[in-house]
Amino acid sequence: MRQLFFGFGIVLLTGLALRWVLFQGHYLTPSSTPPPTVVDLHCHTAGIGGGNSGCFISKAMRDSYKFDIYLRAFSATRQELETQGDSLLIRRIASKLAASQQVHQAVILALDGSVRPDGTLDTESTEVYIPNSFIAREVAQHTNLLFGASVNPYRRDALAQLDWCATNGAVLMKWIPSVMGIDPGDTNLVPFYRRLIHHRMPLLTHTGQERSFTNARDELCDPVRLRLPLQLGVTVIAAHIASTGSNEGQRDTDRLKPLMQEYTNLWTELSSLTQVNKLGYLKEALTAPEFRDRLLYGSDFPLVNTALVSPWYYPLNLTREQMEQIASIENPWDRDVALKRSLGVPTEVFTRNRSILRSPASRTE
Repeated sequence: MRQLFFGFGIVLLTGLALRWVLFQGHYLTPSSTPPPTVVDLHCHTAGIGGGNSGCFISKAMRDSYKFDIYLRAFSATRQELETQGDSLLIRRIASKLAASQQVHQAVILALDGSVRPDGTLDTESTEVYIPNSFIAREVAQHTNLLFGASVNPYRRDALAQLDWCATNGAVLMKWIPSVMGIDPGDTNLVPFYRRLIHHRMPLLTHTGQERSFTNARDELCDPVRLRLPLQLGVTVIAAHIASTGSNEGQRDTDRLKPLMQEYTNLWTELSSLTQVNKLGYLKEALTAPEFRDRLLYGSDFPLVNTALVSPWYYPLNLTREQMEQIASIENPWDRDVALKRSLGVPTEVFTRNRSILRSPASRTE
């Protein structure tokens, strides 16, 4: 027993010594607490079709361990969705958000699916489908939620759906090209891009590797494919600074950086960058000159409310007292803001979204 305690003491002292030597502190000097008007532009919901929502999840996703993790993050169960309907998740999000001291509103994202060659929804190759009609209807009942639309541009009625979303208050268009089967560089999408410009609607599109789904064509999330909409003048938000992906032997984040310098209508955002599988990316986002003044705030809820994100993953950047204080924050949005702010995210990143998002009251001819 004495040897056990002795060994434990050696390990503890070694760990403390290494931390003292390697401690780096925050990435940038922590800013003041942002005003309580923050908008989260990257918030997901889900659904199984309960309450005639029109949502569905593939069998592969339902059988995946990830699905139950997501539901726990929403504080919901499969049985509750079956009996109370998918709108339960929207109500839970609105309730949690209302308790936040920092985040005032969140964009709830619809998610369109893959389409067949004839332009109709392909349910066999779609893992998650969250229709615009469901999101628009549900968020309209909550003043702290905003409508994030999603239209696969290969749909035969894509322009009509985009117009409908604009009329019904969508503040942005959301794509995950790797799971929706979209090539952002396809010139056939020019009419869709021009309609986005007409509606003054920004495009929030996933860039980098995608691992929240069971299958993904990551080459479609290569940032270089965004050159076409950028050249046309679409306001593009490249999600996650293209973290963890690579194409043609180059990191996707490095492929994004030159585009940030070339196009002033290109933005990126911080959602998911505090996850344990992305350690180092937040530092890069805050210190790389290409991203300066071009960062936006997103949480990637519900992932931010899982074990993927914790202040305890930052022992070289936060003091023990800071980690304990942040970990004790119950509200997931307040905890997310506190962690990012303590690591050095500037106040203006938290307050910039309103100037980028389309006004939900906008009307176009």
